[in-house]
Amino acid sequence: MSAYSERAKGSPLADFVAENAQVLSIAVFFLACMLLFSVLTPTFLTAGNLLNIVRQAAPVLIVAVAMTLVITTAGIDLSVGSTVALVNAVAAIALAAGLDWITVVVLMLVLGGVIGAVQGWFIAYQGIPAFIVTLAGLSILRGYALYLTEGYSIPIKDVPGFFWLGRGTLAGFPVPALISVLVAILGFVVMLRTRYGRQVVAVGSNMEAARRVGMPALWTVASVYIVSGVACAMAGLLIAARLGSGSSNAAVGFELQVIAAVVLGGTSLMGGKASMLGTVLGTMTIAVIGNGLILVHISPFFTQIVTGTIILLAIW
Repeated sequence: MSAYSERAKGSPLADFVAENAQVLSIAVFFLACMLLFSVLTPTFLTAGNLLNIVRQAAPVLIVAVAMTLVITTAGIDLSVGSTVALVNAVAAIALAAGLDWITVVVLMLVLGGVIGAVQGWFIAYQGIPAFIVTLAGLSILRGYALYLTEGYSIPIKDVPGFFWLGRGTLAGFPVPALISVLVAILGFVVMLRTRYGRQVVAVGSNMEAARRVGMPALWTVASVYIVSGVACAMAGLLIAARLGSGSSNAAVGFELQVIAAVVLGGTSLMGGKASMLGTVLGTMTIAVIGNGLILVHISPFFTQIVTGTIILLAIW
């Protein structure tokens, strides 16, 4: 008879590093980027520039939190940039027509939820792959935005309450950044402390097993796209409020930044594993890279090359 022995107890530090390697690596990379750009340009660490970074990163972070839920279910939402553009354009048109800005905000959040619900229904209940559905949504929604605006930018005038959402400050901190922080905290709570968060992880790990133990697996899959749609609406509103206009060309390449932030943070594209802290760090890393490259007078288009390279390295 063979003798069996228990595995020797490992070092707590080694176990912690092994379990959190992805988040720790992106944290180190984020700090390295901060250090690099602070050395290359004295402007980088100024209060004004740091506040500008968090303000510009806010829309990406909001959608990245929702995308974390989507990818945790082993899905993907390629339509987020087009949804942001459509909401951005429709909000500008509604405000230009004289509609009250609070009403516009509520209607745009509903619009985002409806877009997400339609896509989620096709994915969960009709069995069409998320890649195909959201790729179609990417084209359709951007097309609607172009049709409504005819390719022009729609100016927003004399709506100070709405502008405050994108340009205002509270206790010296940008309002968009505060909103994104609240969304991130909500994401933490949902994933770590709620039944819904556990269902999202379970469905991503094994959808059939989740269904067999009585979880509403199909509804859970559909619901994450509703969350994504609402998050895109929030991002579209913040961008419109900051720029004072709505455009069908808003958020071009947005989906790349969002997916990169989530993947960098350690959320598995195979589903079943998520890290909200990693998503926040991934978002801020991409924002820092984009800002830093501009400050050192490197073409902003180079940011796309860096972002794509980071995605490949992160998956590798």
